[in-house]
Amino acid sequence: MLLNMRNELRQFSFNRGFIRTILVLFGVLLLTSCRGAKGISGAATADKNATVKKIVISHEAASPNFNTLAARVQVVYENADRLQSITTSVRMEKDKIIWIKASLLGITLAKILITPDRVSYYETIGNTYFDGDFVFLSELLGTEIDFQKAQAMLLGQSIFTLDGDTYTSEIVQNKYKLLPKTQAQNFIHSLQLDPLHFKVYSELLSQPSENRLLSVNYGPYDKIGEDWYPSEIQIDATDKEEKTKIKINYKKIDLNVSISFPFTIPRGYLEIEF
Repeated sequence: MLLNMRNELRQFSFNRGFIRTILVLFGVLLLTSCRGAKGISGAATADKNATVKKIVISHEAASPNFNTLAARVQVVYENADRLQSITTSVRMEKDKIIWIKASLLGITLAKILITPDRVSYYETIGNTYFDGDFVFLSELLGTEIDFQKAQAMLLGQSIFTLDGDTYTSEIVQNKYKLLPKTQAQNFIHSLQLDPLHFKVYSELLSQPSENRLLSVNYGPYDKIGEDWYPSEIQIDATDKEEKTKIKINYKKIDLNVSISFPFTIPRGYLEIEF
C-alpha cells in the first residue's frame, strides 16, 4: 500500500504553476469588515430605483465578520497540459495570518503561510520553498494586488475599490452590474452583484493590449451565522495563448474555532524565485 501511495505522489506532478495558482487563490482570505452605513435590504429582485451609492454600501456591509475560520476546500486546476484536483485545509486568524496545507492520500504536499506583508511556502516533492512579498501576485494577475484585494475574490467581495461617485449601475438579468464611468484603455473591468445578499455574482477584468482576461464566477452562497460565504468559485484566466481554469469548492467552514498554525521550512530545501 505504501508503494502505491508513493507512485501516485510521483504521478501527481505538483509543479510550480499549480503552487502559484494555490497562492493566487488563497493568497489572502481575510476581509476588512465595513459595517456602519446602511444600504438596501436584500431581495430576490433587483430594485430599479437603487442608487449606485446604496448598492456599494450594501456590498461593503456584506463583508464577512469573523475572528477565526477553518475550512476544507477542494481545488481543481486545469490547463492545456494537465487536470489536477487537491484538497486543502485552510485556517485563518482575521487580519493576522492565513495557513494552508495541501495534501494527497493523507501525505502533506505543501504548506503555505501568509501574513499581510509576506507569503511563504514549501513543497515536499521537489524539496523547494518560497519566501517573499506580494509582487509576484501582481505580475501573475497583471495588476497591482495586495492582501485585501486578493482575498476579497475568495469571499465574494469586489477586488476593486468601489465608489458611488465614479461608478454607474444598471440591472442585467436581475443582477446589479457596476461599471466605472471612465475605463482605462488597457484596464477594463466590471462586476455584477446578487440583489439577495449583495455578494459578487461575477467579476471581469480585461487587458486587451496584453491579451489577458480574468473572469470570476460564483455559485450559490451559504449563510453561516449572519454572513454569506461562497460555496463554489470558478476562475477562468487567459494570458495570450495560455488558458487556465480553477474551480474551488468549500466543503466545510467553521467559524471562531480554536486553531493553530504550525509552519517551519525544512532544513536543506532549495529556495526558488518566480
